This record gives sequence, C-alpha cells and structure tokens, in this order.
Amino acid sequence: MILLIAFHCSMYGQEFALLRQQDNLRSIDSIEDKTLYQNLKIVDISHHTTLSFGGSWRFQTESFINGEFDRYANQDNSWYLNRFLAHAHLKAGRNFELFTELGSSLPTNKDDISPVDKDELYINQLFVKYQFTSSWDIAAGRHNIRLGSGRLVDIREGPNVRRSFDFTELNYQNRNFKVKGFFSVPVQPFSRVFDNDYLKFDETFSGIYTTTQLSGTTGVDVYIFYQKDDYALYNSGTENERRTSVGIRHFGNYKKLTYNNEAVYQFGTFGDQHISAWTLSLHIERQTTIMGRDFGLGIKTEAISGDRDATDNKMNTFDALYPRGAYFGRVARFGPSNLIDVHPYINTTFNKWQAEIDYDVFWRYSTEDGVYGAPMTLDYPSTNNKRFIAHQMGANISFEPSSFINIQLESNIVFPGAFLKESSLPDTLYHFVLTTEFRF
Repeated sequence: MILLIAFHCSMYGQEFALLRQQDNLRSIDSIEDKTLYQNLKIVDISHHTTLSFGGSWRFQTESFINGEFDRYANQDNSWYLNRFLAHAHLKAGRNFELFTELGSSLPTNKDDISPVDKDELYINQLFVKYQFTSSWDIAAGRHNIRLGSGRLVDIREGPNVRRSFDFTELNYQNRNFKVKGFFSVPVQPFSRVFDNDYLKFDETFSGIYTTTQLSGTTGVDVYIFYQKDDYALYNSGTENERRTSVGIRHFGNYKKLTYNNEAVYQFGTFGDQHISAWTLSLHIERQTTIMGRDFGLGIKTEAISGDRDATDNKMNTFDALYPRGAYFGRVARFGPSNLIDVHPYINTTFNKWQAEIDYDVFWRYSTEDGVYGAPMTLDYPSTNNKRFIAHQMGANISFEPSSFINIQLESNIVFPGAFLKESSLPDTLYHFVLTTEFRF
C-alpha cells in the first residue's frame, strides 16, 4: 500500500527536505485539480493562512558481528529500529510561522539500548518564527539544527533519535550574505513519554555563523562557537569545559571538481588546563566517465588533534561538538577526535539506484590520547603507544523509486590495527544495516 501511494503521489514531483520545515510545497500550490492527498497536505484556513501536514516512518534492521572487536564478548547480533515523525506547519500571512513535530523512536531485540536508540514519545521540534522584513527574522523554541556541511553541528540523522536544541536565534540575509546568531541548550533524551530534560544549563551552545556567496558556484562560511559543558570526559579526566571554536569553510565546484574544505581552531579551558586544539579537513570529488558511465571519484582526509600529554596544563583533544552520528559510515566506531584518516571512494547513479564503495584508514594523531566514539565518548582509552587504529571497507547501495520512499543497504568491515590489537581487541568487525524510509 505504501508503494502504491508513493507511486501515485510521485507523479506530482513533490520533494522533501531533510528538515521538514524547509519542504517546498509550491508544486502542490500550483495544481488546480488536487487529489485527496494534496487537499489533506495543505489546508487553506484563510486567504493568507495555511496549515500543512507531513511525516515519515523509518525502519532499520541492523546487525553487528564482533561489535567491540572481540569474538568472545556478549554478542548482540541483530535488532530493529523504528522512528516515526509527524509534523504540522502553520503559516499566517507573510510573517509568522509555527512548526511542531512529534517523534517516537523504538528499538526491538536490542539489549544494549543507548539514549539515541529509544524515546517512546517526544517533542522533536516546536518553534515559532517571525519575519520582520525580507532580510530579518527571529525564531525561538526547539529544533534540529544543521550548520554548513554538518561537520560540527548536525541533526544526527543516522541514529534512531535526532538531536534537538532549545534555542533562540536572529537571522539576516541578503542576496550574497547570511548570518545567524543563536543561543541554545542541547536536549538530553530519555526513553519514556515526554520525559526529556530541557533547559538544563549545565551545557549550553551559542555562536555566530556566516555564509558569503563568492560566486554562483563557490562560497565561504566563517563562524565562531562557544560551548559550556560541565563534567566533560576526556582521556586526561573529567572537568568543567569552556571551549571556543573558530572556523572557516570553503566549498563549491569548478568544472568537474567539487570541493568542501574546512579548518577549525579551538581554545578555552578544561578544568585548570588551557585548550589548544585544531582540525583540518579536505574533501575533493571529480566527475568522470568510465566505460560510458558517469562516476564520482573522491577523497576525504582529516587531521584532528589529540592530547599530547595528560599530565601537563594543556588540553589538545579536539571536540567535534555535535557531529552527525555516522561520521565515517553507519558503523560509527570512531569519532572525529585524535584522529588522522584517509578516505577514498567511488560512486555512481543509474536510473533510480545509487551505489558507493569506500575505503577508510585510521591512525591516532597522538599516542598519548585515546580513541573516541561518534558521540565523543572515550571508547578506547590510551593503553599502548601504537598509532594505527584500523582500516575499514564499506559498500552502500540505495534505491529511490520516488521522493516518497527510499531503501538503502550499507555494509562495513573493520580490520583492527596495532592499537586495537594491543588493547586486546583483535577481531574483525562486521556490520550491516538495511534502512527503509517512507515520507509524506
């Protein structure tokens, strides 16, 4: 039935955004003889007031073998994840918006349930926005936020529960320039009904983010963030953290080349230690033709600082703040801290299918610091002086018969390197995840 609905509605060319408040519904507005679905999708309350509805259902089957690089550990081999999102979007006149989105994220057959796996019923987004002029607007409430490429601030789409912030922000934009100033408090998820912590000021996140469009094909982001985080955990201990991040991102395309390069420096305090951390990320992709078919050949590489000495008064571990959970693929065993990685890949598209094969190799930047997980947890403390962590091979294939439905299969194999083997974690990890998502 879902496939039939998706096929019928796809004839009207509706597209869905990752953040559903950004959905473009103009294609439905322009249709005079609307279907039942289209009449329910947008309700005209008055001449200048509309109420639109939508949502999604995502189902995942996920499996690990040797999930912690140890064949003798307790194996939690396969489980199922369901995520339901439903929203309503009120637009009154040209100036006022109210957006609300409820979520329900439920796991089945999973023993080790984390906060990003289960939340029975929660407010994912609820905010108001007022447009003062064509250039200025203000918004407040709760929302998912993604800035730039999502390298430091992302909605965490891979896991079952998205990341939300309670926030207030002021935005300005003209033809070639945008600036966002914001203050926010991360929402701490819990597993029951409407029980998430909110406005807990032990952790706050604020900043200014600017985007300048240099031409029709290239742009520059410049930003500064400030994070307050009490009881932050690193290899050198647990302390109160006050961290400022200053970054620049250059992105765009030139002929057949696409690039997205970013540099960030961090300073502040971690207890009585002074923070001095940095990262440099390079990403280049070239479109080429092989045997009459179009392919994308790309490489990503990053250097991310780690702490050089746990006993001195300097903290050199880079904090990626609020990155996407699947930073190096859905297997998500290593996070963007104290890391050097080289990541070549090849992808192609044929009809409604997309396929990608990639290879990633990881080293510790500093042998005095541990290896961190995707949510910036210290998963593998420093227990030896080995630098090489692992190499990872992955494949991803997806099928999108229409914008309403997407099916994706991803698999990864991670081969432990010297650091993991010396940490008594010598076994090859296998990972598979099948995702089906229906949007309406």
